[in-house]
Amino acid sequence: MQPRDVVEKWVDAFNRADVEDLAALYSNDAINHQVPESPVEGRKAIAKMFASEFSRVKMVCLVENLFQDGDWAILEWRDPDGLRGCGFFQVRDGLIVRQRGYWDKLSFLRQHGLPIPTE
Repeated sequence: MQPRDVVEKWVDAFNRADVEDLAALYSNDAINHQVPESPVEGRKAIAKMFASEFSRVKMVCLVENLFQDGDWAILEWRDPDGLRGCGFFQVRDGLIVRQRGYWDKLSFLRQHGLPIPTE
């Protein structure tokens, strides 16, 4: 599977909030670094992160652009409320080995009525 194909499957599983299908797309030692947060290492920890986030809010990823360059796929996305971001997925042997996501955490928290950190 090409990186672009993996990210298309990732978007589908994300929009279904399917933690099991999402986790299956990551290598055992993958790193997911959503830049507003600390990196999460390992498939099990990544699954736990998704389960936690999906239990707090409904999230939807609408693809604006999806590009591929070598073993990287680049996803530009938005949600129905206007939040925008981009994600970079490094894929080897059909599995995500590294992911970085860039988005505005403060806007996300406000949109979902979540507590705003004071620090």
